[in-house]
Amino acid sequence: MFGRMFGSQKKRRASLNDLMAQVRPDLSRESLGVGPDFPGVAPNPSLSSDAGKRNAELRTGALALGVLVDWREVNSNPRVVLMFDVETAGGISFRGIADEALTITELTRLAPGQTLPVRYRPAVMDHYVALARDADPAHVQQLSDEIASRRRT
Repeated sequence: MFGRMFGSQKKRRASLNDLMAQVRPDLSRESLGVGPDFPGVAPNPSLSSDAGKRNAELRTGALALGVLVDWREVNSNPRVVLMFDVETAGGISFRGIADEALTITELTRLAPGQTLPVRYRPAVMDHYVALARDADPAHVQQLSDEIASRRRT
């Protein structure tokens, strides 16, 4: 009943993404460098059940390395969207988007080309990643060595 009354969830989500692209063209799929399957940046992830579920899954996701390409401030919290070129342990490369709340100190330390550990969801592969703040430095180094050795061969 509600689906007919208010339109389908998919249509609402599509129109919300279109609205975000109009209001913030710097957060459009094209500007972020992702394809049409990217669900988009939520205006307020705290109010989005999809974003909450996604963030919970990302906290336990697979570890990968992301080279910071660029970032966009979403608000002055500061909430930022970080764009990474991600490489996984399995050799898959993709553009990853992290929607993060950073401290001012963390924000001032961002630099393009910086390599950071990130987590992603291999079963979904929707371009979303999250900073892996909890990653064991030894595991990150092992992953880095594995990726570097694959590039040499």
